[in-house]
Amino acid sequence: MSAPLTPEQAWQPLPATSWDSAAARHLLRRAGWAARPDDVARAFADGLPATLNRLFPETPPSFPRPVFMVKAETRLTELRPKKRAANTPEERQIIDREERELERLASVEFSLKWLQAAADPERSAYEKWVLFLADVYVVAFEKVRRADYHYIHRDLLRTLGAGPATELTKAISRSPAMIDYLDLSRNSRRAPNENFARELLELFVLGEGHYAEGDIKQAARAFAGYRIGKNGYRLDARSADTGPKTVFGQTGPWTGDEVIDLAYAQPAAATFLPREMARFYLTDSPPPSEFFAPLGAAWRASGFALRKLCHAFFGSTVFYHPDYQANYIKSPVHYLLGLVQDLRLDLTPLPRSTLQPLRQMGQNLLEPPNVRGWVGGRLWINSSTLAARRQFAKTLCNPLDEGTLNADERLELTAARDAGRFRFSVDEDRIHDLASLGPRGVADRLCDFFLPVAVTPAYRATVVDYLDSGPKEEFEDRVRRATIALLQSPEYQLC
Repeated sequence: MSAPLTPEQAWQPLPATSWDSAAARHLLRRAGWAARPDDVARAFADGLPATLNRLFPETPPSFPRPVFMVKAETRLTELRPKKRAANTPEERQIIDREERELERLASVEFSLKWLQAAADPERSAYEKWVLFLADVYVVAFEKVRRADYHYIHRDLLRTLGAGPATELTKAISRSPAMIDYLDLSRNSRRAPNENFARELLELFVLGEGHYAEGDIKQAARAFAGYRIGKNGYRLDARSADTGPKTVFGQTGPWTGDEVIDLAYAQPAAATFLPREMARFYLTDSPPPSEFFAPLGAAWRASGFALRKLCHAFFGSTVFYHPDYQANYIKSPVHYLLGLVQDLRLDLTPLPRSTLQPLRQMGQNLLEPPNVRGWVGGRLWINSSTLAARRQFAKTLCNPLDEGTLNADERLELTAARDAGRFRFSVDEDRIHDLASLGPRGVADRLCDFFLPVAVTPAYRATVVDYLDSGPKEEFEDRVRRATIALLQSPEYQLC
């Protein structure tokens, strides 16, 4: 255990003399999914400030609406008047089933397309940032069964995720997915619904213990009348509450946006999101809020600019402290995408090869367990989720069995190959090339490239001994098995 840092020391920028290849590997594994040798070399050569500028750009990467989602929306638009005009319950049930299937398929495509985007090393850090924001501003497909609403919600997180947190939170309050998920559509002047106001203060801006029940009741009135219209958000003037409200001791005819400004003016707003970042990126047991005071003060002074918060957080001394290296359990998404990147593969465009293993590992992209999102940390690992991780590593390290695919899946593979994506698993040529390094070279490559910890000489010797045992003609089989074993190892579950 290294000497602890004071809050003032912790949030100082990492000294330039401390930026080395090990620090670059740590940044890439924590801010993104993996630390491939060429990416590490580039980050080290560029330096930390330039690397952070690239990982968290001023203009976020775009994410076009997926093709099937557009087609599904067209068909759903056709179905809605037919459903209203249906003469019998049976006719409505038939239309209901088609609507549900279209939404399900659109959500599956959306999840796959996001994973493919996130697997691109050039945008991995920003897409992981979008995933973090989605774990703060939680919505779930289980309740909000509109794939287009989820796309709009994530697009807000992406496009506004580099700007002021105040503006992002205001936009999220008008997100159709959020309006549906937290029952804003049932919030009116005569019958206030407090769900959104409670989560706004507790989970989006301040955290528990930094507001009173009266603040929630009064804040809820400011969001009365928030509704979903044809083009997204609309304010229903008949349901809106324009009367005076007292929130955080201040009285006025506050609107929803003004309540959000009042919330960010509270002292706890400066440290809440930085501490949530620490929980997501650094440790499942973050220090108390007071530890984040210097970072929070700088963030508040920046106008709550999220990009500046990212640069300060990932550029800080504490982020590279030994206590926070190689000891954080990867989430299922991190494990899956890290494997794909470490093995230099293309993500298989098939739900049963990607989304199904992800669910078995314990994470469904559009289905967080509750309004608090995923807890993570040690809770990611149990006997069944660990078995799913081990199976996924084994699957990627063996040729894809295309004989088991149905016609639609074969078409998807063909389309992916036509688009230049064809490395879906580690083939014989890759194993042959690795085996050409010999037992010692293979052991060094596996241990140094894949594991986040420096292994002991005894560990490395064990790998060499295994590779060096048995008939020479079976050496490539041993190389494949050793690769799988390291990717299944406890060490590889960490970052």
